[in-house]
Amino acid sequence: MKLLRLAPENTKFPFMRFRRVSYPFSAVLSIVAVALFLVIGMNFGIDFSGGTMMEVKAKSGSADLSYIRDLSSHLGLGDLEVQGFGTPADASIRFGMQPGGDAAQQAAVEKVKQALGESYDFRAISVVGPRVSSELVQQGTLGVVISIIAVLAYLWFRFEWQFALAAITATMHDLLLTVGFFSITQLEFNTTSIAAILTIVGYSLNETVVVLDRIRENMRKYKKMPTDELIDLSINAVLPRTLMTATTVFLALLSLVIFGGHVIRSFSLAMMWGIFVATYSSIFICSPTLIYLGLRNEGRPVSDEVTGVGGKTGARPLSGV
Repeated sequence: MKLLRLAPENTKFPFMRFRRVSYPFSAVLSIVAVALFLVIGMNFGIDFSGGTMMEVKAKSGSADLSYIRDLSSHLGLGDLEVQGFGTPADASIRFGMQPGGDAAQQAAVEKVKQALGESYDFRAISVVGPRVSSELVQQGTLGVVISIIAVLAYLWFRFEWQFALAAITATMHDLLLTVGFFSITQLEFNTTSIAAILTIVGYSLNETVVVLDRIRENMRKYKKMPTDELIDLSINAVLPRTLMTATTVFLALLSLVIFGGHVIRSFSLAMMWGIFVATYSSIFICSPTLIYLGLRNEGRPVSDEVTGVGGKTGARPLSGV
């Protein structure tokens, strides 16, 4: 039985020839992402911007979540976030801060009560103020930063300094473009979005480590091969695995976008974008960085794994890979 391959066998695509295009292109995108964040900003959800959460329970049968969501177009309260929890009869309704202060917020609560009528019991009503929301922003940002620093510290000790800096560069690139994606699409940014960012960072680092590991392995085998050719050889070797992983995850996320509903829509779309960006950066950002940082393969000693203890050998032919 022939296995499915998304990349032909013995691919020899010259990826490093495009580094003079990929770097300026990514630099422009990163600058645009920062500009969008400063000018347009993020569409913060209730978790960060403040709002009201109401817990309701249907008096008979299950809570009609789709009907409750449709209320947003009639009540003029902005986006209503509706989620089921607990039993099928339970649901939570969240909407953002209304212009006009506390009086407007109370009026919005009354609108929701009147719209649902006598069919639902209102179990709890809580308000998240702007002060609490700002603390959530700070804590969420701090959590992302600490997680990234911890992972990058691991990379610094795991690889040579050129490899670590290349991984850091690719990760920062992915973060900037993801922030730009949220700004330009105005997808709601909430605590679920922070989970998406952390997942993207993890996926990006995984793809980066796979490529760097193969480059380091080939440096032990081909001590005379020029650095750019060796990097091309390494990327082509892991290309089938990279494409298969990215395609599988993309299809899973696509099903979440189509069938997952409004609740996880921002998470799924952000992850789809992150998969594309992480795959791109591991090839066209991380790998060329090794060349720009002065990594040289010519004349590098061959490890004992290849030559045996005290052994010496020349470069192996490409057909041996």
